[in-house]
Amino acid sequence: MKSPRAIRIITSLSVGVVLVASLSWLGLGQVSGQISRINVFGNLKDRPEKTSRALNYLVVGSDSREGLTKAQIKYLRVGSTAVAAGGRSDTMLLVHISKSRDAAYIVSLPRDTLVEIPAHKSQDGKLDIPERPGKLNAAFAFGGAPLLIATIEKKTNLKIDHYIEVSFAGFTGVVDALGGIEVCSKVAINDPKSHLVMSAGTHILDGLEALKYVRTRDFDGRGDIGRMERQQKFVSAVLRGATSSGVLLNPIKLAKFYSATISSVKMDEGVNKNDLLTLAKQMRNLSSGNVRTLTVPLSDPNGSYPGVGSVVIWDVNLANDLWTRIRDDAALIDEIKPSPKATTPPVMIDKFKSKTAAENPCAPSQ
Repeated sequence: MKSPRAIRIITSLSVGVVLVASLSWLGLGQVSGQISRINVFGNLKDRPEKTSRALNYLVVGSDSREGLTKAQIKYLRVGSTAVAAGGRSDTMLLVHISKSRDAAYIVSLPRDTLVEIPAHKSQDGKLDIPERPGKLNAAFAFGGAPLLIATIEKKTNLKIDHYIEVSFAGFTGVVDALGGIEVCSKVAINDPKSHLVMSAGTHILDGLEALKYVRTRDFDGRGDIGRMERQQKFVSAVLRGATSSGVLLNPIKLAKFYSATISSVKMDEGVNKNDLLTLAKQMRNLSSGNVRTLTVPLSDPNGSYPGVGSVVIWDVNLANDLWTRIRDDAALIDEIKPSPKATTPPVMIDKFKSKTAAENPCAPSQ
């Protein structure tokens, strides 16, 4: 039987946890109310049907310089706000949360993917632009989030439920609010375009260095494909940091994180604090391995198309299979059961080559 003192301690701890959880909930409601909202779904037509209660978030990293100081722009050597007028999407992730909210997939979408960009208005609104082939990134540049969503839905036949956009400035603020993010590179990096110089091994990066890290693409000859793999690992590290007890139970860090999130993120009008809480709870389970990261299956990462230039081409059969599984909220890994007389265990086949988001980035290759 527990002593009265032990009971008091346990009770105090329980009350403390409930109090912090309540404050976090109130803070989350405040964040939800102050985040910039954009209408991204209002004018979309002929959208795919939903076949389950699973949720699909499109997360876009925009290269907008808005919010960066002159010193930060000079340090990053990314050009001014005017240079990036119109905006481009540096990173695109599809985050699928299962209908039971106990598993998630993070799928990287190559920005140079060859797509059919739906008919749309010109940026000045004066011309009707017909449907035409182009790069996925161009859809965002020509028509912002609505045209990007319409393009992805047309390409995947998958309905996007919510949209989240993070700017350059916002990214650096979120990382700094978390006290930096640990990354581990198996090789030394010296990229003259992103201006990142980093030795092999483990490093804790602040916001500006982290931004260089997720943007670097020219040091290993793998271009966007290598960059997407690094981004997946980094996003996983950020999500683990944001939902760790070190942040959620630290009022100062929590307040900094809320402030950075508010100033850096845009969301669709339909996201509410219940959606954010569901997303946060799911991301807290990263370490258990029930969140998988992968890139769309490709047939040619260095393709070309007349009038468009160098493009990334998806593997039609594998990509369609992937989107069908996500649309139906089905497993990515197939289990092939042996015959009733066999004594061998079932074989697990992961033809999409997905990885758990908790995977150690410096673990030896299998």
